[in-house]
Amino acid sequence: MSILVEINENLQKGRSKAVCSLIQNALAENADPKDLMQALLDGMEVVGEKFKRDEVFVPDVMIAARAMNNGLAILKPHLADANMSAKGKACIGTVKGDLHDIGKNLVKLMLEGRGFEVIDLGVDVAPETFVKTAVEQNCDLICCSALLTTTMTAMADVVKLAAEAGIRDKVKIMVGGAPVDQRFCDKIGADAYTRDAATASDVAVAYMNT
Repeated sequence: MSILVEINENLQKGRSKAVCSLIQNALAENADPKDLMQALLDGMEVVGEKFKRDEVFVPDVMIAARAMNNGLAILKPHLADANMSAKGKACIGTVKGDLHDIGKNLVKLMLEGRGFEVIDLGVDVAPETFVKTAVEQNCDLICCSALLTTTMTAMADVVKLAAEAGIRDKVKIMVGGAPVDQRFCDKIGADAYTRDAATASDVAVAYMNT
């Protein structure tokens, strides 16, 4: 079994210590850091697919993501030397008036697992903050989460302010959360609605590949 396969499989099982040890050993043997990172990303993609099929659950995604992040921490200086940049940049948050963050955190983990740099704005995020961050950080994506019907309307303000800031043609706006659906997404003029974190990461990757 190649070390890349071992990294991939151990990540899927959330074995953080094993992943880190394998990466350190591979680097000591002059393995290409980009190949090692791809093994992490491929493993996280499998976790995402299993999550969509209800074969694994939130805790499984969390521990796999922790293994991935620990592995990336070891790889980061080597990736910088290899001039390897992130797939894209996203800012993410739960909209103003809403303090729920489990869904938002899952989307963040899945995006990071697909190679994105993610700026986590937290919860209770004002529409102006989403747009200001997207402008200042040159984000490719704005990801908005809401778990309450009373707060989801703030997403419309994000779309409106993004247009007023002149970035609507540069930034894709993705929305999600329990009360959100495709009809609402279309109504406010957002780019995408996804029902789960793994699908959100698929859509984000598709945007970066177009």
